[in-house]
Amino acid sequence: MSFLKIEKYIVDLDFNILHKNEKEGLFVIENEEDGIRNLIIGISSPIILFEQYLFTLKRDNMHIFKSLLIKNRDMIHGGFALTEDGNRVIFRYTLQLHSLDKHEFEAAINSLSLLLSEYRQQLIEFSKL
Repeated sequence: MSFLKIEKYIVDLDFNILHKNEKEGLFVIENEEDGIRNLIIGISSPIILFEQYLFTLKRDNMHIFKSLLIKNRDMIHGGFALTEDGNRVIFRYTLQLHSLDKHEFEAAINSLSLLLSEYRQQLIEFSKL
């Protein structure tokens, strides 16, 4: 799967490309209507990775961790994760690159968009704790 093919998927789906780097296999995209801002798409054969920053933890909070893990179980695709420093909550979705088609690419982004629309208020509350 080529960088240009992924770029075509992004453009065809009416996302704005804020940044791209073919050498690093990286895109940063947005679509304000879908609530997608600064979505990172990383291409590293054999996978493609979608990461969306959601909020920063002010401190460790078992209620937040437990709630996110429970929500992970409800999510069909993707899941919540912490960055390496343990301070930022992200949505992360990983797919196999070799069999990726436009519909599967779109489904990955739609999964994030749906999560944000359904769980937005809770995420806002978590960001305040």
